[in-house]
Amino acid sequence: MQVRTVTRRLPLLRADLEGAVCSLPSDFVLDGHERITVVLEHRPHGRQVFEADVRQDVGWQLHGIGWPVDLRPGVLVTVTWRPAKDEIGLRTTVAEDPMRVDGVDYFHEYDPAAVTRAFEPDASNHAQVLGVVRRLGRVFEDGSAVHTEAFVAARCGLGRGARGAFLFRNAVDQLIREGYVTRVPGSVDAAGQPSYPAVDGEEPAEMLFYAPLVEPTPMGDGPDRREHWVNGFIRKLPPGAQPSEKQLAAHRRAVENDLIDEDSLAPGYTYVKKHHRHG
Repeated sequence: MQVRTVTRRLPLLRADLEGAVCSLPSDFVLDGHERITVVLEHRPHGRQVFEADVRQDVGWQLHGIGWPVDLRPGVLVTVTWRPAKDEIGLRTTVAEDPMRVDGVDYFHEYDPAAVTRAFEPDASNHAQVLGVVRRLGRVFEDGSAVHTEAFVAARCGLGRGARGAFLFRNAVDQLIREGYVTRVPGSVDAAGQPSYPAVDGEEPAEMLFYAPLVEPTPMGDGPDRREHWVNGFIRKLPPGAQPSEKQLAAHRRAVENDLIDEDSLAPGYTYVKKHHRHG
């Protein structure tokens, strides 16, 4: 019988929030429980105590969790099993510095990779392309993601032939223009899995590299901004990538017009000019 307190930290998935579910870590053993007391602590909502159903599918799950509406996929939850009290604690942690990730505000600590995977694209062409990179690509700890351009073209649903290629090219151009993705050289292994940077001995491949735009949350702004204008900004490039001549020229014009403070681009950085960004 499990008697010690066990604490784990995990990111909330979209399915957890939409299904009022909390999937428990594999070392939580709740044999004999049909219901259990849950203590949910989430600022600014305070402390809530309620009963939840205990079910076992692939693993143990709590059902009937009343997640606060301001929680987002990817937010980290500390899950604590206290056998002595026969209760499970769920606690979020307020971020010391709230961040905005691609226009979405996060006021609690989050897992960047989980946020990337949780992306739910709308019906627009560029969102469909971005969705393939973020949901099916190789995702790194910082939330960046990569996949081959050929794979993305085949899986984004924009069709085949000349029309499909035209739509795909336009969608990728828009994502590059808005600063969502960068073209980079990479490679694929024997199973077709992407590697970036390229690995010696693997087949070279052109990649689409997504890097989230992470910036401090402006005070007083709403939690979501959909279509909006974005001022020009300096952005870190993926390892080994360099700014194009067009981007360097745009940066020089921005400096000349006092649109940006940085007089020079540090190695590994580029300039994204002012643009209309879609949600």
